[in-house]
Order: sequence, then C-alpha cells, then structure tokens
Amino acid sequence: MAALTPEIARARRLVVKIGSALLVGPEGLRSGWLRALCDDVAAWRARGADVVLVSSGSIALGRRVLGLPAGALTLEQSQAAAAVGQIRLARAYEEMLAPHGVTTAQVLVTLEDTENRRRYLNSRATMQTLLSLGVVPIVNENDTVATDEIRFGDNDRLAAAIAVTCGADQLLLLSDVDGLYTANPKTDPDARHLAVVEHLTADIEAMGGDPVSGVSKGGMKTKLMAARTAVSGGCAMAIAEGLVERPLTAVASGARVTWFLPEGDPQGARKRWIAAMKPRGELIVDAGAAVALAQGRSLLPAGVTGVAGVFHRGDPVTIRDLRGTGLAQGLTRYDSTEAQQIAGKRSDQIAAILGYDPRAALVHRDDMAVGR
Repeated sequence: MAALTPEIARARRLVVKIGSALLVGPEGLRSGWLRALCDDVAAWRARGADVVLVSSGSIALGRRVLGLPAGALTLEQSQAAAAVGQIRLARAYEEMLAPHGVTTAQVLVTLEDTENRRRYLNSRATMQTLLSLGVVPIVNENDTVATDEIRFGDNDRLAAAIAVTCGADQLLLLSDVDGLYTANPKTDPDARHLAVVEHLTADIEAMGGDPVSGVSKGGMKTKLMAARTAVSGGCAMAIAEGLVERPLTAVASGARVTWFLPEGDPQGARKRWIAAMKPRGELIVDAGAAVALAQGRSLLPAGVTGVAGVFHRGDPVTIRDLRGTGLAQGLTRYDSTEAQQIAGKRSDQIAAILGYDPRAALVHRDDMAVGR
C-alpha cells in the first residue's frame, strides 16, 4: 500500500487549499503561520514545482475590519466583508512571498467559470499562462458577486475544480483534521484513521461529517466531494492537518494524512472527458494536418478545408480527414462562423480577417483527444 502513496515532495503541479480557521484567528490574520506556509511554497517553487494556493479567509478578515457581529451574515454583509478582506488577503500573500522572489497573482472565480465551457477555457488559459511565467496564483471564490445560485459554497470543492482545470497532479487540503476517519474521532474513541483511500466507495462517502469550526464552511463531506472531483480528473488528493508551521514540509516528512489515489493521470483524464462529449460540429482537415495531429500537434487553421455545424468557442468538435475518417475530438477555440472565415488561412492572415489578435491554434493539443 505504501508504494502507492504519492509523495508531495515530487509533485509537479501542486494545489494547496487553506481553510479560514487556519488563516484567521481571534486576533485576525495569523501572520506567523502564513509566513511559514509561504516559506514552504517558496521551497516547492525552488524545486521546480508549480504551486497554486486556493485560500479562504477574505470574509473572516473583512468582517473584523468592518466590525460585523459574530454569527451568520446576510448575503450583502458577506459580499461587503469579502470585498474588504480580499484585498488584505492578497496583499498578505504578496508581501510574504516577495522576499523569496516569488510573484503572486489574484484569481477570483465563480462556479460558472468551471461549468461554462467558454469561461472554463478562459480560466484554464489564464492559469496555464501564469504558471508558465512562474507565478503563484492565489485563488478564491468571487464572494463579492457570487450568490447561492452561482457559488461553490466551500473552497474544498473549488480547490478540486481548480486542480482539474490546471492539470495538477496533487491537491493538498489543509484543515484542522489530519485526514479521514471511520467516524468522528472527537466523539467516537473507536474511530480509525485511514491512511490511503484507493476507491471512493459509498461506505467511504458515508463517513463524511459536518463542519467543526465556527469559521470554516466545509466539513469532511465537502472534502469527500472534492476528492471525487480530483481523483476522477487524475489528481491525487490529501487531507492534512494544517495547524502546524510549514505544513507542506510536515507532510513531506511523514505527518499523518489521508491520500486519495487518482484514476490515471491528469492529462489522460482530461482526454477521456473530451472524448466522451457529444460533438457540436466537424472540422475537415488536409493530409498535412492529419499527419500533424498523429504526431501530437495542435490543429492550425491552415490545415482546415471545411467546417460543418454550428458551434461556439469551447464546444467539442470532431476532426475528420478528407475521406471522412474521425481523427480526433477537441474543444474549439473559435466559433463556427470564425472557423469558416479562417479555414485554410495562414496564422499571419487571421488578425486581418477577424479584426483582433488571434489564438494560434483552432484546436490546441491540450484540448484534444486523438484517435476518436
């Protein structure tokens, strides 16, 4: 079993979720703990790993600044607190990572940014670009505008969605518990800690409980929901105790956690997801483009000889050769009208045709499942 357990020290792209109860105490921001966490983040960056932080805490910080009472807040109060707290939260990360030479970016998202394909592609492209530039994105739900209908509601599931969006191989949920137990260890002395979960069965999911903190929104139930999203996207996930200083180092040194094992790798999971979609249109390509696709390259407009169907940016399309043989399925970066306009055109001609700076590929290789 131990051989199956991922090693956080070898993470290629690591997403870390920080809960409000870890970041904000009775006196406000826990600066010492956050500084130690940022030391860990800088160390992982120095090893060559990409790091994304999904951080709670904006509402908890903002309500203290505004002097809002304890207990439940109205939607309007929560949005106001988030607006005030988010700028302080982002500044804290910036100030504590800057001495390490690490650049940070604030990324605010809503549920629609992962469910709407066009917005999903925009979010994915932004995250990929930031990471390629060595930036550490600080991600949070956009609580200043999100309502119950368009929100995740907790950052456990948001972190899992972000991990899948950016193709992370590991997700670490830092919490006030050190993993999954067969029952609530605070009330059941016979509760057993589970070090590794190979498959998310109904029995495992039934072990979820309710939040134990008055600050955080999530509980074990939302963590198990996050695990379902992460592992199906090819991302290993761990639940770890985050109250210790330098929690990433603690996990790497053997601290007790629960690992949820992934179903394949992130890229393979994404390809399967794309291949399973119902296509909205077709792109017909010439022999040169067919060869390029077989070699794992992106589909450029120059290789397209025909466009069929009505589709929008982000929709799945089937790619066929001149004989009608299906070669691949992918998410298009142009709608059908634009695709018809630029089909067969060189990249340096597209800006003049469309009137704006174009995307290089019509279907990027990262958004394509070849061999459909």
